[in-house]
Amino acid sequence: MHEVSVVVSLVDAVIKELEKYNVQKVNSITVTIGDLTNLGEEQMSFAYEIVTKDTKLEGSKLVIEKEAVRALCLDCGYEGPVNNIQSDYDDHYIPILSCPKCGGRVKVTAGQTCSVKNLRIVEA
Repeated sequence: MHEVSVVVSLVDAVIKELEKYNVQKVNSITVTIGDLTNLGEEQMSFAYEIVTKDTKLEGSKLVIEKEAVRALCLDCGYEGPVNNIQSDYDDHYIPILSCPKCGGRVKVTAGQTCSVKNLRIVEA
């Protein structure tokens, strides 16, 4: 369950940044999570609630925005989303990292992100 270590790192970084400002309360933190990170939203939300206890982020909401996998074909120049196959487990999809147009090699251009997008705060 690598979600816990990711959430700990995100929370630590946000708390460090908040020290620079006169923040009374944090209402929400929005993070962008790429499909290739294999981070579970439910696990991250659960970890967030525990990790933020007794911090400036306690009681804030974790908002997760998903980032779909996109690629650039190194053969034909296609740019866009990749095809997926459905996993046998729940409704999880596995991206096919080849060009959906010609089957060629691709460079992943989106879907690997794990970052804080924004914070909604109340200043003191």
